[in-house]
Amino acid sequence: MVINFANTTDGRIIHDLMIQAFMEYNHEIPPSSALEETAQSVSDALEEEEEGLIAYEGNKPVGMVRFHIKNKNLYFYRLSVIPEERGKGIAKKILTFLENYANKEGLSSIRCKVRMNAPKNIKLYSSIGYDVYDEEVVHKPNGINIKVVSMKKDLLLLQ
Repeated sequence: MVINFANTTDGRIIHDLMIQAFMEYNHEIPPSSALEETAQSVSDALEEEEEGLIAYEGNKPVGMVRFHIKNKNLYFYRLSVIPEERGKGIAKKILTFLENYANKEGLSSIRCKVRMNAPKNIKLYSSIGYDVYDEEVVHKPNGINIKVVSMKKDLLLLQ
C-alpha cells in the first residue's frame, strides 16, 4: 500500500472514494453531509487550505482522508475506505501516516468529530489512542439534531 498527499487535481478521486464510503449513511437521519459534496467542492477545498491523503493498493485508490491544520492541531474528516477493502487495516494505516506527518510538523494533537450513532468509528479511533474530550449536539437547519463526540490524540512532540 502506498499513501500519497493529494494534489489539487485529485478532487474527483477523493470525492469518488468518499461517496462510496459514506453511502452507508444515506439512510441516517439526516444523511451525512458528505453525500451532498461534489467533486468540484472537494477540488475547491483542496485549492484553499484543505489537504488530503489517498491510499492506493497497486494503482487502485482504496481510501482517503481530508484534513487541515489550525492552532498547532490537525483536524481530519471524511476518513473513507471503500466498502470492499474494509477490514484490512487501511484506515489505521492512513491515520498512522497522518500521525507521523503531524509529529514531523510539530503539531500537538490530531482531532476529529464523530457521530455518536457511529460506534464502530468511535471504537476504531479509541483503539489507536484517541479519547473523547467533548460532546455536543449539532443543530441542522431542518430541525434535526445530531449528537457528536469530539476525539483527540495528543502527540509526542519530537524535539
